[in-house]
Amino acid sequence: MSDASPIAMTLGDLAEWLSYAAGKTITEKMLRADIAAGAPVNPDGTFHALHYMAWLLQERKRGR
Repeated sequence: MSDASPIAMTLGDLAEWLSYAAGKTITEKMLRADIAAGAPVNPDGTFHALHYMAWLLQERKRGR
């Protein structure tokens, strides 16, 4: 597993990290769909893992 910074993860690093944490495959395609749905992205195009996970929880509360 990559040792990327959790505050500046590439799409590939985040997919790998989430797959490991979830115990199932999370693809870059799935993450791109989340971006299209409004998932937060850093100005440089990387991801802050905590901000992304908070967004996921908000989406779940909304029933999405």
